[in-house]
Amino acid sequence: MVIKKIINYIYGYLRIVVEGYYIERFINICRNKNYMMWNIKKVNDINIALNIEIKHFKEICKIAKKTQCKISIKAKRGLPFLLNKYKKRKLFALFLIFVLAIIFFSSHFVWNIEIVEENGLVIENIMEDIQEAGLKIGTLKNDVDTKEIINKVRLERDDIAWIGIELKGTNAIVRLVKADEKPEIVDEDEYCNIVSNKNGVITKINAQDGTANVKVGDTVSVGDVLINGWMEGKYTGIRYVHAKGEIEARVWYTMSKTIPYTTTEKQYTGDIETNYAIKMNNFKINFPKGVSKFEFYDTIETENKIKLFSNFYLPISVVKTTYQQYEEIEKTYSVEEAKKIGIQEIEEELESQIENKENIVNKNINTYENENSIDIYVTYEVLETIGTNEKIVF
Repeated sequence: MVIKKIINYIYGYLRIVVEGYYIERFINICRNKNYMMWNIKKVNDINIALNIEIKHFKEICKIAKKTQCKISIKAKRGLPFLLNKYKKRKLFALFLIFVLAIIFFSSHFVWNIEIVEENGLVIENIMEDIQEAGLKIGTLKNDVDTKEIINKVRLERDDIAWIGIELKGTNAIVRLVKADEKPEIVDEDEYCNIVSNKNGVITKINAQDGTANVKVGDTVSVGDVLINGWMEGKYTGIRYVHAKGEIEARVWYTMSKTIPYTTTEKQYTGDIETNYAIKMNNFKINFPKGVSKFEFYDTIETENKIKLFSNFYLPISVVKTTYQQYEEIEKTYSVEEAKKIGIQEIEEELESQIENKENIVNKNINTYENENSIDIYVTYEVLETIGTNEKIVF
């Protein structure tokens, strides 16, 4: 909201009064044409006052004539009118030249880094790696070697399939494509074993190519060979193959939690405080200064950089800090309530890890009551297909 006010002040706006019997029609037509109107106030049944942008004044006058309404200008506000008022004053002219020089000087630096991740796939900690590679806020654009930065980032990350950097105005746009996470694929003409990728107990094994190394009832760990990539014949001897087969095992998913009988929870009151600050690079001015008067509160901070055009950012931003008040409420659970809460939380987390819930064959719950809490252990027994190819290295 503050940024919009600043932008409207820079470009200038008019405070007008519209008079007529078809004011609603007038407003609807203006809105359909996406003309910005704000601070609309009803004066009486046939008069309203509102703010409009200078650039739409002529078109709005035509709409008023079409809807049989009259328009009168109540006030002219903003920088253009201020410049016109003081254009003959040398001091103001010097100030304007100074401001324009600052804007020109700022145009040679990067003041914003925009990360665009294709397909909405989030790449964690990418901003830190980009900055370490040499693209930072306040960097001179001539010193930004996009090819070198791209190479450094790709050397550090194996989860990026493609990266591109484009400098527009004072904005650096970094576009990224996340690499697909695929297991290592062994070609059909290469020799390989099938090894276990999970801990469990074998319930079924069928070696189509290769020699089974385990049998039903065997306990296996991650990395154990399930089907060897070789076969032995009476007359042919040992012959290496690309192992194939079906292996099924009982796999266990276990999780535990401790749920206290008495806990403190947040209860928001709905009261908030809002402070604003102007930030210029690393220098910050708070309006007003000080901390929240609330005893307990959450702090939410948002920063919006000021820009003159779509990709022309200035080294100035408006920081909005919101304090949300809450009260600490002590809540006491019975043993059964604590048990129910803990079991539900664990089950939700465990089931999010299991690909097919229909394969759950057993669920075991153990609880141990303490003086001030209850310990809960939940185990899911699941029938799953296991095994992954591992190349045979001679």
